Amino acid sequence: MLAHRLGYRFLDTGVMYRAVTYLGLRAGVAPDDEVGLTTVAREVNLDLGESGDGSVTADGEPLLAELRTSEVDQAVSHVSKVQGVRDALVEQQQRIAQGGAMVMVGRDIGTVVLPDADLKIYITATPRERARRRHLELRRKAVGQSPVPSYQQIFDDLASRDELDSNRSNSPLTAADDSIRLITDGMPVTEVLDRIMVLLRRQRGPAV
Repeated sequence: MLAHRLGYRFLDTGVMYRAVTYLGLRAGVAPDDEVGLTTVAREVNLDLGESGDGSVTADGEPLLAELRTSEVDQAVSHVSKVQGVRDALVEQQQRIAQGGAMVMVGRDIGTVVLPDADLKIYITATPRERARRRHLELRRKAVGQSPVPSYQQIFDDLASRDELDSNRSNSPLTAADDSIRLITDGMPVTEVLDRIMVLLRRQRGPAV
């Protein structure tokens, strides 16, 4: 929504790690095979999907729904710990960023990928709020399809992922020193968007 309002491109870099996870699983590469996963990340060309819906393409193949399966959910934090994968994807993320103004989302954007970004916002919510949102999202998307994981399972998966991401040695989940922390519990998405627009206007003036 922010990127659309600004007329910018949008990239959720977490989708890129999910893409490598998915491609690795599809090719029979185990989530603990660091050499195999690094090869997958180095050999695939990831780019923005054309529809602006948060999808990415892998060598021209659109990927979206297949990146949100429970199998990918369970493996992605292990894959994202692999230094070779991170190095390869950071290079691709920086390449994509050079294509023009954009909103980029991810757990190490302000600290590693784009340390000189114009505005860094550390958007967060309590684990229980995040699990609630994810559960509702999956329920909406799964009408007539496979069963949705329970709230408790989603909560446990999120807590496990946060633990892995916060304590990994390479690019741990942390707020950049010059980022603005925005805790979103109880906020509808429109209010989050409005608050970010206020921050942008403070930085750039009322024309934004």
